[in-house]
Amino acid sequence: MFFSKLGIDLGTSNTLIFAPKKGILINEPSIVVVDKKSKKPLAIGLDAIYMIGRIPDELEIISPINKGVIADYTYCETMLNYFINKISGKFRFIRPEIIVSVPEKINSAEKRAVMDISVSSGAKTAYIVSECIVSAIGCSVPIASPSGNMIINIGGGTTEIAVISLGSIIVSESCNTSGNTIDQSIVDYLKKMYGLIIGIRTACLIKEKYGSAFYTRKKKFIEVKGRDLFSGLPRSVNVNVNDITFAISDDLTSIIDSIKKVLSITPPELASDIYDNGIILTGGLSSLNGISKLFTKALQVSVSTSSDNLFSTINGIGTIIENMDFYKKSVLK
Repeated sequence: MFFSKLGIDLGTSNTLIFAPKKGILINEPSIVVVDKKSKKPLAIGLDAIYMIGRIPDELEIISPINKGVIADYTYCETMLNYFINKISGKFRFIRPEIIVSVPEKINSAEKRAVMDISVSSGAKTAYIVSECIVSAIGCSVPIASPSGNMIINIGGGTTEIAVISLGSIIVSESCNTSGNTIDQSIVDYLKKMYGLIIGIRTACLIKEKYGSAFYTRKKKFIEVKGRDLFSGLPRSVNVNVNDITFAISDDLTSIIDSIKKVLSITPPELASDIYDNGIILTGGLSSLNGISKLFTKALQVSVSTSSDNLFSTINGIGTIIENMDFYKKSVLK
């Protein structure tokens, strides 16, 4: 199958690829399992996810993307090639135009690395676009209007906060507190309070199923399995769900503080628009139970979660792909 254009959301947790008229063709974890001795990749994406926490010493799990930027050039190129070959085949007669979303605050060297990898993976031309811009487009925010809109994309590696008006980002902030940070907070809390060691994947599943921004009055317990800190033996513990809320509370406060920082330097007219228009949350962590309600209470501004929060970035890239001539003049670089 041949594609003249492809859109890529190169995320810390997941990589998504969009093709015109086909939609999202790839949605797989951004991880590579490598043989330490030979450096040969043995599994990528979905084939690698279930190996987390279960591999022998001679293998290593590598996350080529860290905090929204390329952390390992070689394996990022390997991973991207693998995903593109999966949908296009190894023999490609058409070199597509590729659009890749990047965090707003990355430097020129990091942007160049993204473009170089895109070209080495088969792109005829590579474009980069701000993650906040495409997330806003994916949420149907009228970015070209003279009104101020705030978008907050809480991803796996970073939280991107931006105020957008007239097609440009006026004020922005990148916060390192993210979905992965919260997973680690759950791991640390259970180790400290219960003497139970669990893996990051288990913590992520706990967050997704039981995580909440608010405490509950009902006493609800969940069974968490792991390894005892002192004996080293397998162990099961009944954990109060309010403990999970407590474990992640500082991280949520950190994100709120970053939002307040952006609001404090937003021009007054745009701040007034944001008060009227509200704030939109997107990204994986925006699915956390009660998070929009917590942010509304803390910021005194209406905060809502996008209806398609998990795919707003890639959907925004898809919109750009389908209207390339228009967006080349404004948001593409």
